[in-house]
Amino acid sequence: MDKLTVENLVLGQLGTNGYMVMNRETGEMLGIHPAAEADRIRRKAEEMGGKPAAVFLTHGHYDHIGAVREICAAYQIPCWAMEAERGLLASTDLNLSRMFGHPMTLEPDENLRDGQELTMAGRKMLVLGTPGHTAGSASFYFPEEGILFSGDTLFCGSVGRSDFPTGSASTLVRSIREKLLVLPEETRVFPGHESETTIGYEKRYNPFL
Repeated sequence: MDKLTVENLVLGQLGTNGYMVMNRETGEMLGIHPAAEADRIRRKAEEMGGKPAAVFLTHGHYDHIGAVREICAAYQIPCWAMEAERGLLASTDLNLSRMFGHPMTLEPDENLRDGQELTMAGRKMLVLGTPGHTAGSASFYFPEEGILFSGDTLFCGSVGRSDFPTGSASTLVRSIREKLLVLPEETRVFPGHESETTIGYEKRYNPFL
């Protein structure tokens, strides 16, 4: 990575990877999956010397959204999510928070769309609609840095579950094959849980693809 630093905090009940992506030159920072433990996230941001500018959600399950309100309020920053994920975020049943005993809902401030190009942390970020785990799942690709945040769509040696509300196994596999596996093989993949991987590794060894 040329200009970006990526730090990961494993957060909450289900061990969600909460990423902090910072431009080393400007300090501009975005958060991906502020899942829980807002105080810990804030301490890490201060330790890094970052200036949080936005929160991005790859999808709306409860284990990825628990600290969003607190972080956005603390820094007066917006939360972005796919428009197709709004219904899930607004339902404690669809976002699974009721099932896990922590009912919560969330309304994003900004909508994302497939193919959208944004400048975040001073670098180009492409929004890739990757439905399947949920109907409004997305992945975030920084082509200049060669890094991808895949949420719960693609994991190291595995793929996301598709048996939750709005999920689809066939759609999930199609999203991965058509949107993610076409990226350069050296692309580093930062998933929503577990360890980092690369596109090349998943093309060769992922048994689900």
